[in-house]
Amino acid sequence: MSTGLYVLPAGSIDLQKPHREDELYYVLRGRARFKADNDSDNEDREISAGSVIFVAAQVEHRFYNIEEELAVLVFFAPAESE
Repeated sequence: MSTGLYVLPAGSIDLQKPHREDELYYVLRGRARFKADNDSDNEDREISAGSVIFVAAQVEHRFYNIEEELAVLVFFAPAESE
């Protein structure tokens, strides 16, 4: 497992690509929307402090409509690889 802090300023664009690892996000602060696209479920929801989001490996996903600076703890399992 590996961890990190992902911070996106208000109004910014999330340019991340799908990862080879499963991810778990925990929103520390901010407000935005989150979208994930996969074959079985298309998720699109509002997120704020306290939100928890799971994203399976290889699933396209992004934060958007970032209204307030977004600070998110991210956990990768297994550990993130390059």
